[in-house]
Amino acid sequence: MINNTKLGVLPLATVLGLAVSTSASAEQVTVFAAASLTTVLTEVAQQYQKQYPADQIRLSFASSSTLARQIAQGAPAQVFVSADLKWMDYLQRQRQIDPASRLNLLGNQLVLVAPAGQARAVSLQPNAAWATGYRGRLCMGAPDSGVPAGLYGQQALKSLNLWNHVKARVVGTEDVRSALAFVERGECDLGIVYQTDAKISPNVKIVATFAPTTHTPIVYPATLMPKSSRSARRFLQYLHSPAAEKVFVRDGFVFKPESAK
Repeated sequence: MINNTKLGVLPLATVLGLAVSTSASAEQVTVFAAASLTTVLTEVAQQYQKQYPADQIRLSFASSSTLARQIAQGAPAQVFVSADLKWMDYLQRQRQIDPASRLNLLGNQLVLVAPAGQARAVSLQPNAAWATGYRGRLCMGAPDSGVPAGLYGQQALKSLNLWNHVKARVVGTEDVRSALAFVERGECDLGIVYQTDAKISPNVKIVATFAPTTHTPIVYPATLMPKSSRSARRFLQYLHSPAAEKVFVRDGFVFKPESAK
């Protein structure tokens, strides 16, 4: 059972409005995206708006599970970028997306981090000794809530026969950036996040990397909603352009846009 101990109050979603235009012909594009994309997608959107200044890009970041449920309930997103396939499939089954526009945009890696001043190497071999009698706090996205990073982490720990040793010490968070923040503050001595999250923080250190074979592939699918505007279609196309690729790759993402069909 996941221990949902509250170590602090963090917003459920981060919403950023970029370069609001005063032009009467401006179109607003609402983009729902996984929390792990906060830094990189904000930069890509700013870059896009230099090229298309009449478009208003509104970014909303949270766990993919939270955003997918909001879309299913009628939230007015036009573009959705998830951190896993599960939640995109969920929306496709409900006919909430335009399946012809769907593509797998990015990949990532799963890592174990510790506060920078307390970091020491941790073994991620099967039945690793450190997990037996573990008394610290392990922060990760709450698997019970469907947070992708938490689901990947749970899969990985189970495949290594470590989950039963540490599950009572897990602090489930609302998204991966919340888990990162708790480790940064030293409120958790270990955390499971994406490599790209760890890369942006000087306050954590990667102490181990999970082998890709321990969990399902980390895939970020992107799509339009059925009634998305022309500007939304242009923005999605920009996400898999060479200009966007440079930013994604620089920040540690694997860039491999391909049709989801």
